[in-house]
Amino acid sequence: MTEETMAAGFAASFANYACDKGAKRDVLLAASGLSEDDLSDQDNRIPVTAYQTLIGAAIHQTGDTALLVRHTLDTRLETMSVVGQILHTSASLRHSLEQLNRYLHLMGDVELPMGVERFELLSTKDGLWIIDHLVAGPDKSFWAEASFARFISEFRRSFPDATFEVAMEVTYAPPPHVDQYPELFRVPVQFNASRNALQIDPVWDTPETQFEPGNAYAFDLFTRHADGMLAKLQAVKTIRAQIESQILPKLHEGTISMDKVAKDLAMSRQTLYRRLKDEGITFAEVHDALRQRMAMEYLGGEKVTVNETAYLLGFSESSSFVRAFKRWTGLSPTAYLSQAG
Repeated sequence: MTEETMAAGFAASFANYACDKGAKRDVLLAASGLSEDDLSDQDNRIPVTAYQTLIGAAIHQTGDTALLVRHTLDTRLETMSVVGQILHTSASLRHSLEQLNRYLHLMGDVELPMGVERFELLSTKDGLWIIDHLVAGPDKSFWAEASFARFISEFRRSFPDATFEVAMEVTYAPPPHVDQYPELFRVPVQFNASRNALQIDPVWDTPETQFEPGNAYAFDLFTRHADGMLAKLQAVKTIRAQIESQILPKLHEGTISMDKVAKDLAMSRQTLYRRLKDEGITFAEVHDALRQRMAMEYLGGEKVTVNETAYLLGFSESSSFVRAFKRWTGLSPTAYLSQAG
């Protein structure tokens, strides 16, 4: 299984927003393992785990657990992804949801039940609902929270005088910033529900309610560009991502054999070497970069000690981990945590 990736535009936008709210950019980048080059193009692919770590680091620095929701409500999707441009040139709500499901993976890899699209528009006796079928555990509840915030944000901005959101049902427990929900979402919210669903005004699913006539040429241009990107994304799975998926569960073992990884990937060492050379990276660099990213994630979560992190990353001694950490960040783990706080 290859590592889940997402469009860099979301991380770049969030990093800029977090810095405007007082976070330190160099600390965010060091924590996530991302570089300015990674964020320079909104269509670059970055690890989903790096984005999650970036969010955690920004929340840690600002003390604002609602930071991702605020960012979502205060920003425009079209500034982060071509998918936003497509949605804003769609003809109706149903049409835009069709496009969203079609191009979902351009924004990020997601886990869905077999044969199910992520977003469903469901009309029941209780009202009109947008159902989010994303499979997400408690540690990823922010995906559903941000998902509904994005719908609300785009409609508030595009139709400021119309009613869109009516109520929310979410599977996660009340977050630390639950007292801010009335201000952020402005609708009743049921926590610990059996589904993630956003109730909206039924008027949005009537023949009379169409969006402003879009530019057909622009819509065609955006979708052709997105189709090309989607084809490349589906066809190309980087060897780096394949290697990371193999060695991540074995990081604690320390030395990891390139020969063993090549065998697990059903290729020769020479083929693996050539594939890595084509991507401009070495096996040792992949291993080192993954250790760095996981170190930031472990320490940023504040659930494991420096010694425990060293063990999880396969360092035989804590001192070796400290030296590696200084090489990655210029700081000792203790100094890094102190600065991040």
